[in-house]
Amino acid sequence: MKKTAKKPIFSQLRAKIASNIILSVLVLAIGVLCLAPMEKSLAVGGEETKIYRNAGVNAKGVSLMFNVYWGTDEVYQILDVLESHGAKATFFIGGCWADDNVDCLRDIYVKGHEIGNHGYFHKSHDTLSVVQNQREIANCNRFIELAIGIAPTLFAPPSGAYGNDMLLACKALNMTTILWSKDTIDWRDKDRALIYQRATSNVQKGDFILMHPMAETVAALNDILLYYKNNGLETVTVSENIQEKG
Repeated sequence: MKKTAKKPIFSQLRAKIASNIILSVLVLAIGVLCLAPMEKSLAVGGEETKIYRNAGVNAKGVSLMFNVYWGTDEVYQILDVLESHGAKATFFIGGCWADDNVDCLRDIYVKGHEIGNHGYFHKSHDTLSVVQNQREIANCNRFIELAIGIAPTLFAPPSGAYGNDMLLACKALNMTTILWSKDTIDWRDKDRALIYQRATSNVQKGDFILMHPMAETVAALNDILLYYKNNGLETVTVSENIQEKG
């Protein structure tokens, strides 16, 4: 009887140890990638990558975009609210957040949301060289791919800061640059009413709505999604909206 009772405990322990080993290997792998030198830029032509500030005339609906460098608890609450409305969103992930929150990253993906790239260390990409841009973007992509099996194709530069070198780096990495048409500025103002107003005022198909995992954003999100639904607006991922494979 004693052996039978202990067996499930040992099985759970082995599973937990195996999971921790996999996670450790994952973090080690990205550490090696971050330290590895990138001697030269990938070959690129003169044409820059396309920038989307909205989804254009053929848009399917509106797209909520969550830039994630903090707020793991809030991310889980956002996922719950989105699920309750059958809504999908695009989460632009910071690599240095993801390497501490692999399980959360995987949960976002498993729940059917889109994963985008927000750089590894939240740098000002308008000040970086082509090579430096490639390192920031590529390292974040590699970590995400190691974690969920798919590399992002969309890049949202932190603070919306971009320059020619960043655009050339994105072209070399086959990434599409995403900005926004409506900014809730939730990270600064932390005001539920303002967040709601900025996410809904004059909203139309094709809008990209920028948000962050803030407590006030979580508090406003249900009403925002109700407003979209009541006004015939579907909430879809960025790639679905611009009709590109994500």
